[in-house]
Amino acid sequence: MHSSALVACLAQETCTIPGMEAALELDAIDRRILRALQQDGRVTYDALAAEAGLSSSAVLRRVRRLEEAGVIASYVALVPPERVGLGLTAYINVRLEKQTDNPLRNPRDLFRAAVQTWPEVVECAALTGEMDYLLRVLVQDMQHYARFIGDTLLMHPSVQDCKTSFVLERLKNTTAVPV
Repeated sequence: MHSSALVACLAQETCTIPGMEAALELDAIDRRILRALQQDGRVTYDALAAEAGLSSSAVLRRVRRLEEAGVIASYVALVPPERVGLGLTAYINVRLEKQTDNPLRNPRDLFRAAVQTWPEVVECAALTGEMDYLLRVLVQDMQHYARFIGDTLLMHPSVQDCKTSFVLERLKNTTAVPV
């Protein structure tokens, strides 16, 4: 299911998630569990049970079902970039070349493969409109940004142009999906 379709689905009272042999229905208890886990992925099953109004074993069964269905994809530690020396965030709009001389060389495929290897890129989204991709890039400082742009991004053979905006202040920053 595409992420925007998933968000729209989760906004409904019940939601069918394809992926397993049988579709998964999310009820109000599943949503409470998901909200609690998004707030604290290390919450105990006892605390989660109290939040959901179920026994610990019932909550464990529901969490396992959500994990198996792919509704819960993983558990992670959230690291503030500034705390590890990555004080500059840039959003870079990238436009790729449209034509190539070699019909076997697809600019999009080459770019998609390359972006996976660039550690500075923490998010890459394909876009509609004038630009092809939006990158969220975390770097130490302006010198690190300049090296990334000059030595990596603009050196890629598929990249035609890019435009950058820098984050001055974060007004909202969440990883939680509204369930």
